[in-house]
Amino acid sequence: MPKFKAYLPYLAIAIGLLGIGLVCGILASIIVVQLNRPPSPTLTPTSTLTPTPTLTPTPIPTLASPTLPPEFYCVPRTHFQEASAIVVLDGDTIDVNIQGKTYRVRYIGIDAPERDEQFFQEATQANASLVLDKKLFLFKDVSETDSYGRLLRYVFADGVFVNYALVRNGYARAYTYPPDVSCADLFLGAERRAREENLGLWGQPTPTPSTRCDPSYPDVCIPPPPPDLDCKDIPYRRFRVLPPDPHHFDADGDGIGCER
Repeated sequence: MPKFKAYLPYLAIAIGLLGIGLVCGILASIIVVQLNRPPSPTLTPTSTLTPTPTLTPTPIPTLASPTLPPEFYCVPRTHFQEASAIVVLDGDTIDVNIQGKTYRVRYIGIDAPERDEQFFQEATQANASLVLDKKLFLFKDVSETDSYGRLLRYVFADGVFVNYALVRNGYARAYTYPPDVSCADLFLGAERRAREENLGLWGQPTPTPSTRCDPSYPDVCIPPPPPDLDCKDIPYRRFRVLPPDPHHFDADGDGIGCER
């Protein structure tokens, strides 16, 4: 026993050294683990995105197509304009304002008396009473303009079909000129009824034929040749021509003389 006690200090030193070694081993393991761990990624602050405002387009005002009575459904409704009448030139032609610009409009499908023809004043006044101080809607058929640059249109004034009203009341004749013929049958029917009822120009006394009036031109009085006459030699324009047309006023053979 005394010998054992003599070894106790050495035993304590050995145990202490063992504990120190154990602690050092643990610390070394921790250091190795930390050194072998992949580096943590560097976090870059994410920029704050400002949301782009949604732009709502300003609606473009559209012009509502006017409602047409069933009997006038021959009128194409794919292209129309709103206008106001400025000047009435005769029974089938007016000047209008469309969005601040002036245009000349020739009514489709009808033909009213010219300035040097009977019933001109009456037809012009009737046209004026229909279109002045009214909201107009202009409808295109096939052609945009005629050979004179006039807009070719069906015209409605406060719901009244002006082209039809002028023919139906005897202020104009039906005038079929392709390709703008969508309402040709309607106008021919209106003229027939106006004739039957002796309305307007159809109620005028028929002039007594003169022996000096060539029958090829039944609506005007033009003497037969000789001499041979040209359009510049006579005051009439756009009159009816029947064969044999001795003066050759109907150059294109469409039955209308001196169109220009």
